[in-house]
Amino acid sequence: QVQLVESGGGLVQAGGSLRLSCAASGRPLSSYTMAWFRQAPGKEREFVATITRSGGSTNYTESVKGRFTVSRDNAKNTVYLQMNSLKPEDTAVYYCAARPFYQPDFGSWGQGTQVTVSS
Repeated sequence: QVQLVESGGGLVQAGGSLRLSCAASGRPLSSYTMAWFRQAPGKEREFVATITRSGGSTNYTESVKGRFTVSRDNAKNTVYLQMNSLKPEDTAVYYCAARPFYQPDFGSWGQGTQVTVSS
């Protein structure tokens, strides 16, 4: 099973940018569809973005379209989430997740990284 470690979170003012990274180990990242999720205090975890194994296709939740970009570097076994024009409502713990191509669910998760956007 692949192990995932997120980094890059922090405190930023509204309108600012952050770049999250998700480093994978244990298995080649190229075998996995990857996704980012987030969970705000008192709310359920929600989907943010996903990227196919080759990186050729991405999908985003409506609230981050045009502001967030998911990408991957399979050679570095790393997935990224570039977050621009951040809003206070983006404040959450961000998690990356991996889904093997032969399974329907995201079975591997990182520990999360906190993103706090101040107004």
